[in-house]
Amino acid sequence: MENKTKEQLEQLSEIRDMMKESTQFLSLSGMSGVFAGLLALVGAALVWTDFFQMWEPGYFDDISVKEGSLNWKMLIKVGYLLAIGCGVLALSLFVGFILTAKKAKKHGRKLFDSAAKKLLLNLFIPLFLGGLFCVALVLNGYVGAVAPATLMFYGLALLNAGKYTYRDIRYLGICQMALGVIAMIFMGNGLYFWALGFGIFHVIYGLAMFLKYDRT
Repeated sequence: MENKTKEQLEQLSEIRDMMKESTQFLSLSGMSGVFAGLLALVGAALVWTDFFQMWEPGYFDDISVKEGSLNWKMLIKVGYLLAIGCGVLALSLFVGFILTAKKAKKHGRKLFDSAAKKLLLNLFIPLFLGGLFCVALVLNGYVGAVAPATLMFYGLALLNAGKYTYRDIRYLGICQMALGVIAMIFMGNGLYFWALGFGIFHVIYGLAMFLKYDRT
């Protein structure tokens, strides 16, 4: 009788695991979060070195910066930031794809199943809208609000996508949104908050996910 009960419990556990895998994407690699954070810190360092050049004598002598307006030199600075941001994003996605594919293969799971498609859809809708919102901010000269907006929309995207993967990612999303609100209060210090949110938070999250899910 005891052995039969044990077998039934094992069967129920297997059924539960199968149902969970069919509705959640469980191949996200914790190390991809670590690498994304490290790449973000490298990008922040590149921006930081250029940031100091802004205070060299004569840098702003030939332009007039007004609140709520843009000029050609400011557009160049924004373009430089976007180039670094896109580079960091592309490398992060590439590394994340490689590590996630490796984990999926290790556990015999499909990389692009229905759960993965739902995850990507729910992740990229808020990111796409946030990107359009940030473009509108830049075009209207409110560059200082871009960093808080990116953090808040990114956090919203993670919270939205958390329904289709490890729920732990929702905590990262909440932290990113809270950090975005704080960054809005202390506007003008966006680089620090970017480094904290996209860099340090990702490293901590990635290590926690690796220790919790990837070591087995």
